[in-house]
Amino acid sequence: MPLFGQTAGGAAQPNMLVSLLPFVVIFVIFYLLIILPARKKQKQHQNLISSLKGGERVLTAGGIYGTVNRVLDDRFEIQVDANTRIQVAKGSISGVIDETPKAR
Repeated sequence: MPLFGQTAGGAAQPNMLVSLLPFVVIFVIFYLLIILPARKKQKQHQNLISSLKGGERVLTAGGIYGTVNRVLDDRFEIQVDANTRIQVAKGSISGVIDETPKAR
C-alpha cells in the first residue's frame, strides 16, 4: 500500500536541459548587458592609448590636464606647466582634450 504523497509510478525527473535553461538565459543576458559593452569600452580605450603621439592635450584619471611630451614603453611624459613635467602610466590617461571650438 503506497504511503501518503507517493505515487505508484514514482516522480518523473525533469529534463536536464529544461532545468539548465534559466541559467543559460541569465548568462546570455549578463553577457549582452555587461561583458560586451565593457569589452567595447576597453578596446576603445586601448586604441586611444596606442594612437597618442607627442603634442596632444590629455586628461588623466586623477584630473590632471597636460600635453604629451614623450611616449615611453609603459608611460607618458606629460608637460603640465612650462617647467613641470610628470610621468604617468599609460592606463591612467582617461581622454584626449579636443581644443577646437564647438559650433552652437
